[in-house]
Amino acid sequence: MTTFDSNGEAGGGEPPAIGAGGEGRLMIKVWDLMVRLFHWSLVIAFTVAWLTGDELKRVHEWAGYAIVGLLMVRVIWGFVGTSYARFRNFVCRPSTILSFLLDTARFRAKRYLGHNPAGGAMVIALLLVLTATTATGIMMTSDAYWGVEWVEDVHEIAANLAIVLVGLHLVGVLVASVEHRENLVGAMITGRKRRP
Repeated sequence: MTTFDSNGEAGGGEPPAIGAGGEGRLMIKVWDLMVRLFHWSLVIAFTVAWLTGDELKRVHEWAGYAIVGLLMVRVIWGFVGTSYARFRNFVCRPSTILSFLLDTARFRAKRYLGHNPAGGAMVIALLLVLTATTATGIMMTSDAYWGVEWVEDVHEIAANLAIVLVGLHLVGVLVASVEHRENLVGAMITGRKRRP
């Protein structure tokens, strides 16, 4: 998890910058360009893949390949990227995640600059589910697995589970934004969040 020094800066992170927002609050750079490009590119690629399905097979497949590439980049970036992008800074024990969710339900959850424990768990869950979705999708394009029922079933189940996870992610973003009076969508666009 990310720790902060006496200035509220993340260990090893970039120094905060004065925000240009209306309130002129001190802001700190949290999400690097790679994380933001990954996030919004994945949103677009997954949406295209979901909307095209069997109707526009070639577009669906290319969206799937784009997702594979994005997943590979994100996994690598999770080990070598900036402080807030690294898995070691947001992968938590199940007990920590549960405690955070209980605090969230009581509207007294601790604010995190990077991913909170639930958000970190969501990142891992989405990476795993999208890996299963794309792996089975690629299998379905090969002669060896074309028409194999279990592969198609796993692909469909994983894709539907991804939709459920996206819905939960959106709810989590909304709740955290309200609880901490912070625009998390805006932060994923600008890369900056209010300093602690």
